Amino acid sequence: MPKTDQLTDLSTYSTVAERISLFYKAYPTGRVVTRLVSRNDDETIFKAMVFRNGDDSRPAATGWAAERENDGDINIVACVENTETSAVGRALANLGFTASAKRPSREEMEKVRRHQSKITPRPNVNRALQLQADSTMDLLDLVTQAELHGFSRQRATVIRDAALSSSPPKANRISHLEKRIRFWLKRRTM
Repeated sequence: MPKTDQLTDLSTYSTVAERISLFYKAYPTGRVVTRLVSRNDDETIFKAMVFRNGDDSRPAATGWAAERENDGDINIVACVENTETSAVGRALANLGFTASAKRPSREEMEKVRRHQSKITPRPNVNRALQLQADSTMDLLDLVTQAELHGFSRQRATVIRDAALSSSPPKANRISHLEKRIRFWLKRRTM
């Protein structure tokens, strides 16, 4: 789904808490580790690492998040906590735990909504071209996520090359590929 159309209904996005619950159901001995990377007067950055087993030495997935102090009501009082939660949500999504058909978490979409309320749209932006670019980026994200779950590197390369070629696939082809990869991922992560 194009990023520019994703703000309609936040209730269709899962929360990070729902993703955490799914993760521990699938990996009861797993663990989630977070690390404060940096914090200054303007910005907080966290990295989250998700391990399928308690004794794994390498994370199965990572996620990063950055939040600005005083950006929206939640970051006025809980910027550190909000950033950490966002990083965990990204790591779990990268491992395939989305808890809904949409990859971003509800918390991430709330952040987007905060930022969009501050931005005035540029009048000369070609909307169709932007939607095509957003769809292509979503497809590339899905291919990367699928590779983490065993999707063939050769197939991934073919899809990436087609998506990034000088004459990329039409929107309906990208949508078709995206649906097929989502279906493939769903079967792999159940």
